Amino acid sequence: MEPPKKDNEFVKKIISQPEGINLDFKQSISNQLKIAKTIVAFANTIGGTIVVGVTDRRKIAGIDPEEEKYMLGEALSRHCIPSIPHSFETYEIDYWEDEKLEDEKYLLFMNIPESDRKPHFVQDLEGNRTFYRRQGDRSLPMEDPGTP
Repeated sequence: MEPPKKDNEFVKKIISQPEGINLDFKQSISNQLKIAKTIVAFANTIGGTIVVGVTDRRKIAGIDPEEEKYMLGEALSRHCIPSIPHSFETYEIDYWEDEKLEDEKYLLFMNIPESDRKPHFVQDLEGNRTFYRRQGDRSLPMEDPGTP
């Protein structure tokens, strides 16, 4: 595992932004099919970042980064067609809002660029394929996959 980055100011800057066309917060990854929709939507739109370990109310929950990378990797390999380029960054937070935390917390950033291989689609467990795009803070099915 690559050592985590420590940049509280960068993390604060990201977390202070609202979820939107290129940013999504997840407390943890529990549903591979659901997160695949967000990954595909980012790739089909303008790219984006999924921050794992933050609640929708922008509170730091912390996660096990390796476990979350595994879940995201499984979502990519099982449900995202064609494959989608991405990168991960892990951040360690030991101070938050000028208070030292009892235990350090980890956040995982998954960066997904806008794809040059779009359109991408999500394949469910029955083999059905659905295209998604990002609109505001939602990942929506696309009617015409030829025009993301």
